[in-house]
Amino acid sequence: MQRGRKLIMGGALAVAIVGLGVGQARLDAAVRSQQQVVGPIFEVDPLWPKPLPNNWIMGNVIGVGVDSNDHVIIVHRGATITPRETGLDEGTSECCTSAPPILEFDPEGNLVRAWGGPPADGSYVWPESNHGIGIDLEDNIWMGGNGGPDSHILQFTHDGQYIRTIGVPNQAIDSNALDHFGRVAKVAFDFPNKEAYVADGYGNRRVAVLDMTTGAIKRYWGAYGNRPVDDYKWTDVRTAGTGWSADAKPQQQFRNPVHCAEPSNDGLIYVCDRQNNRIQVFRPSGEFVREAFFEPTTLGDGAIWEIAFSPDEAQTYLYVADGKNARIHIIDRQSLTEVTTLGSGGRYPGQFQAVHSITTNSTGDIFITETYEGRRVQKFTYKGIGPVARHQGPAWPAE
Repeated sequence: MQRGRKLIMGGALAVAIVGLGVGQARLDAAVRSQQQVVGPIFEVDPLWPKPLPNNWIMGNVIGVGVDSNDHVIIVHRGATITPRETGLDEGTSECCTSAPPILEFDPEGNLVRAWGGPPADGSYVWPESNHGIGIDLEDNIWMGGNGGPDSHILQFTHDGQYIRTIGVPNQAIDSNALDHFGRVAKVAFDFPNKEAYVADGYGNRRVAVLDMTTGAIKRYWGAYGNRPVDDYKWTDVRTAGTGWSADAKPQQQFRNPVHCAEPSNDGLIYVCDRQNNRIQVFRPSGEFVREAFFEPTTLGDGAIWEIAFSPDEAQTYLYVADGKNARIHIIDRQSLTEVTTLGSGGRYPGQFQAVHSITTNSTGDIFITETYEGRRVQKFTYKGIGPVARHQGPAWPAE
């Protein structure tokens, strides 16, 4: 009996030790995930922006920018709102209607202005699927589109007056064309040199550089500075169920979509090669400088959706919107290494459903938009530099 009790007690002790080991391993993993690093600190503002008037709601929000007054301007797609969302699936409803495509908010989150959509007089072609916001020094709005026939860029004044169309609408995909584009994702600017950088985009596979005054395409390039090839044959393994081959030669062309092309203060161009999960860096001539991969095994929509620079003169950090993995990567710009991440998957403030576009204001706050089921804009207030968790999570306000 005594020997049996010892066996039972010994077995129980062994189980306890094993359990303790498993528990310790989980604890160690949790500690590692909360390792402290030094980086930017953010706090989500759950009350920004304020509710829209007129029972308006937003569809997929697919562009964001900040003007000279730190007003936040977004573009969304009202056509993606379903009858069930408006309450009209079974007849009349007092619920909701789509807001106009372009919405402007002041720093406090009040709606200042709303406009946009196809013109009644047919004076220009509104994109089939509007996409991206670029804001120039005069606070004019530049916008592309990623719908089938969207081969042009529209430019408007700050209050929505039409200025011009750049590129011929309704043209076929051609990454070497000089008179039109191929489903533009976004336009960004090099103001000193009066050039616009076009992430071109969802059909074409290139960065195109425009003269801001004339709208003419001055030069363009593909991945590594190569001439873009529309019928490029992919060689790596990226299909669901087979994963991604880290040993494969990096793709020599951009994969659709080329989602951003952002000039930095020190004369470099940072390109979002979204589904190749990489940022490629170039000189303005198109000369390749370097690249870095993030979440490289990501399939589907990819990891590099859009980037924004921290507003300090050195632009110390890159903020990378990663819609597939539901986070913002905070990257040291000089080394292109990740410092920390912000956010997580979910529907509460500070969480993401397909974080799509990203920008910063003059004080360092981050503004993001969400497409697909997300359909909103969120603000993360900058709180300075200090110790933060390696993965910050939703960054809720401190209690």
